[in-house]
Amino acid sequence: MKGVIHVETLKRTVDARRIIDNPSLEELRKMASAKERTTKFGSASYLSQMRNRSAKATFLVTCEGFPLGVDQQGMAPEKALALATQVHEFLQDKDVIRMDRQLCLHPSCSFHCRLYITKDFASIPFQWKNMTFELPNKEQEPDFVSIYVPEWPKRIIFCHPQEKITYILGPDYFGECKKSFLRKAMYAIKERGGLGFHAGSKVLRIVNKEGNLREVGFIMFGLSGTGKTTLTMHDHELMEPERVMIRQDDVVLMNQQGYCFGTENGFYIKTEGLDESQRVLYQAAVSPQAIFENVMVQEDGTIDFNNVELTSNGRGVILRGEVLGTDNKIDLEKADKIIFITRRNDIIPPVARLTPEQAAAYFMLGESIETSAGDPTKAGQSKREVGTNPFIMGPEAEEGNRLLEILRTNPDIECYILNTGAVGGKKITIQLSTEIMKAIAKGNIRWERDDDWGYEVAAEIPGLAMSQYQPRKYYDTQTYDELVAKLRQERREWLNKYPGLKDEILLAVEPS
Repeated sequence: MKGVIHVETLKRTVDARRIIDNPSLEELRKMASAKERTTKFGSASYLSQMRNRSAKATFLVTCEGFPLGVDQQGMAPEKALALATQVHEFLQDKDVIRMDRQLCLHPSCSFHCRLYITKDFASIPFQWKNMTFELPNKEQEPDFVSIYVPEWPKRIIFCHPQEKITYILGPDYFGECKKSFLRKAMYAIKERGGLGFHAGSKVLRIVNKEGNLREVGFIMFGLSGTGKTTLTMHDHELMEPERVMIRQDDVVLMNQQGYCFGTENGFYIKTEGLDESQRVLYQAAVSPQAIFENVMVQEDGTIDFNNVELTSNGRGVILRGEVLGTDNKIDLEKADKIIFITRRNDIIPPVARLTPEQAAAYFMLGESIETSAGDPTKAGQSKREVGTNPFIMGPEAEEGNRLLEILRTNPDIECYILNTGAVGGKKITIQLSTEIMKAIAKGNIRWERDDDWGYEVAAEIPGLAMSQYQPRKYYDTQTYDELVAKLRQERREWLNKYPGLKDEILLAVEPS
């Protein structure tokens, strides 16, 4: 049928001069040794030419049964097939690494991922192997395939959603490899009735306001660089019997009951400004098992996390097992609390509690700031991204509508906005945000309704001076009302971009 690429036309295997079949970590590091600068801790560091994702060069193959989303770029099947044919011809004279790994560990949700990549870029599978799990059987047909040719003369990335194959041509940035598989996993869980989230997950074991010790599961949304990793990894200064269990940092897959499947065995951290005050991350980052990309390493092996001459998007792969606060689980049995992290500097309070309809709206809004991990030329500017997730495949409205269905099916799941920026001129500190999350888990916040937005804001939290963070305190009445009207119009326009979004989600940002 015209417009459909069948499995046999996009090859799932590579014919090469030599296939290097699932080399060990030691073999991969040796292959990449010419490009390595070794740190004083004995860990490997590499420089790539591309230092952030190539979002503008990423396409989804259009095909029957797959409607493209508003914010997605399509590629005609004929062009995808022609490019794929050129790639396979090119690889016939190359040495190619084949790496088979697993995402997720749950018996009902795990994926066999197969990467093909040219040998000269062994540092990429070296990092990816540290991020993923061993497979019980590497010879079975993979669920997902990515074919990666960093030396391709033109930068272009295209994914066939239905056949779950990605071609990564041109960039040599590890994030493209990692996200190519996570993108496909998120689409796969959506096909099963769930949702894939660009979110961290953790458990707070805490004494609640009734004096009972209970475990509270959190998932936290946020674009790279907005505090998601910091809040995911934070210990909240809890002391036994209270504690934190860190599960995932990047992507979780939620089913219709609110169970969140973890995906990876490592964390992919931004390293800018990392120091000993961030002890959980720092301890793992100075391990010999860490791997760095585009981080300044001096001739003597000293790592300078404050130096951003190479890029402000320096990255590190660290092992979950070396992160203080992890346990032997990657799944979250229930997302009791969902946190939408934003970073704005005007009239958004430090925390607000949402109805299911509001939660679906704020999920669709994905309000935050642009970071160097996305578009470095716009870093610091206000932006919106549905689900704070640039890896959605298919109509975005499906995601918001599906989330609303899940929340209505699971009324015990509570949703919140957490602003990590500022209110007027008053900076919101990491300590304040972590204390707010602790109070959410304890259930000891007194809430008041905000008449402009209809959500509830924190009037009182024990031990915190919340009166300092009232948005109206920093603006005169006219200015405040103008800011509300401007933000409401922006939100209206954004939500109305997505055809098929339920009316109750659209109305959630209107005056009530």
